[in-house]
Amino acid sequence: MLSYTILLPKFLTTMTPDIRNIAIIAHVDHGKTTLVDELLKQSGLFRANEKVGERMMDSNDIERERGITILAKNTAIHYGGVKINIVDTPGHADFGGEVERVLSMVDGALLLVDAAEGPLPQTRFVLKKAFAHGLKVIVVINKIDRHDARAHEVLDLIFELFLELGANDEQLDFKVFYASAKLGFAKHELEDESKDMQPLFQGIIEFVPAPEVDADRLLQMQIITLDYNDYVGRIGIGKIFGGVARVNDAVVLIKQDSGRQVSSRITKLFTFEGLKRLETTEVQAGDLAALAGIEDIDIGDTLCNPEHPESLPAVVIDEPTISMTFSVNDSPLAGREGKFVTSRHILARLERETRANVALKMEAGQNDNEYVVKGRGELQLAILIENMRRESYELSVSRPKVITKLIQGKLNEPYEQLIIDVKEDVSGAIINLANERQGDMTEMVKNEHAQVHLEYTIPSRGLIGFHSELMTLTRGEGIMHSSFLEYRLAKPQVSFRKNGTLVSMENGQSVAFGLWGLQERGEMFIDAGVDVYEGMIIGANNREGDMNVNPCKTKQLTNVRSKAADEAIRLTPPRKLSLEQALEFIEDDELVEVTPQNIRLRKKRLTEIERRRASRTPTTA
Repeated sequence: MLSYTILLPKFLTTMTPDIRNIAIIAHVDHGKTTLVDELLKQSGLFRANEKVGERMMDSNDIERERGITILAKNTAIHYGGVKINIVDTPGHADFGGEVERVLSMVDGALLLVDAAEGPLPQTRFVLKKAFAHGLKVIVVINKIDRHDARAHEVLDLIFELFLELGANDEQLDFKVFYASAKLGFAKHELEDESKDMQPLFQGIIEFVPAPEVDADRLLQMQIITLDYNDYVGRIGIGKIFGGVARVNDAVVLIKQDSGRQVSSRITKLFTFEGLKRLETTEVQAGDLAALAGIEDIDIGDTLCNPEHPESLPAVVIDEPTISMTFSVNDSPLAGREGKFVTSRHILARLERETRANVALKMEAGQNDNEYVVKGRGELQLAILIENMRRESYELSVSRPKVITKLIQGKLNEPYEQLIIDVKEDVSGAIINLANERQGDMTEMVKNEHAQVHLEYTIPSRGLIGFHSELMTLTRGEGIMHSSFLEYRLAKPQVSFRKNGTLVSMENGQSVAFGLWGLQERGEMFIDAGVDVYEGMIIGANNREGDMNVNPCKTKQLTNVRSKAADEAIRLTPPRKLSLEQALEFIEDDELVEVTPQNIRLRKKRLTEIERRRASRTPTTA
């Protein structure tokens, strides 16, 4: 996850009246992608008889399944002779870097807030960044059709939040619209009649400032985000602050990290139109553009005319705080399900990912078949792994680890600001959970709706697996958000998993009789008829420590009948772990085996002899 500070150049004085650049920011599931869908539909982008789907901006299968936006996306519509560039931004904390990047490309923002839930932690985080960028914000209170909507009360909460986050007088004088993106309308007042989004379109043109540019200057464009295409290579996306970009123009790329100047030429130029990226010959100042032909391009670099090579203010990128080791799958079941299984395949895929996603860093691991991937959070890395398995890759991944630093000779670890909103009846359990993970409470506020707002400073490693436990304790109703705070002196390491594991001691196929005999030992992760191998984790132990077990054990044949022998075998349904749950469950001596069809847990050292040599001796049952 990236974060940075960017200052607008002082020379920007003229306006581009026919362009508006806006970002849509909101908490997860407050309806921003649905709102963009409606704006696209009602802008006249599609033919009257053209069939259009839902969640059009969520083109990624995982985005559609999870109902979240992962990658910031650009689109553009035309209304009243004005081109409106819209950026749909992620709402999840792990992709906050995407939010911050696009804020430097836009001149205003739509803050979307649920009419029932009100402003939530992610709203607070992104809104603070919008204020820091000096953006003027239009508030859209969405989902007013909900039976529990409380629009006026939510508006008061938004105003209080603006004050708390230090909004200036101009930002406090924000425009408000009431909307139902699902039903396709927006209006100025709750009592108004409205059947479409026309009031919001007009509000964007009226209240979002036109981009401040200097069209008379020579070309100056800053690269804010990257894409990659196998045919044209690396694609730089950003805003043109001055001049005009043209195909075949000679340009100078000023590297942000070194100031080095690289002479090049624009071979492809694209602008955004609806859901498409259209090839064009030139793009004017104030507009957003994508260009190809410059392979060495990176976020923060400035593209200039050779006659006036002047860089724009730097984009400062925070380093990742979480790392995971990706390695070749070497289990006994390796190669049965995946198409890409070698270290060469994995390396090529990771290199392709890091070319387009600067939020991720990669370096060689301790062994030839290992690669260390660094990112902002578990979800960010889990999304990468999920994409790889869907592309028919097989691999093994380690438990997420925080990235520590030596500062003045002392070990430091990353700390986060953690914000949690839960119901009052479960707040005690959540406080205990945060305390166990070495969090320090900084604020606790109760409101009249029996909701408790908690704020903590907590080590980043304390957040590994935190979300899953929060969802369990709150029955899926808890809300949390974390943001990087600073590096502090490292605290003593604590294991957050209280129980050991049930480890298969046999190769074969699990049998109902064998699992039935193990149910009292712990919680099963597999069902009968599943391929298992020695060293594979098949369940969670009820007690501390690991236990070697035999899930392949069959009933012995005998001529003697007994009451016990005739008992029906009833298996408790196993707990099926998702990829994120598996990553959160494992310890440092364990791995998650990821294939296109299965997610398995295993020990790094498969045999008991190897584990004994590593000074870990599980009991045998």
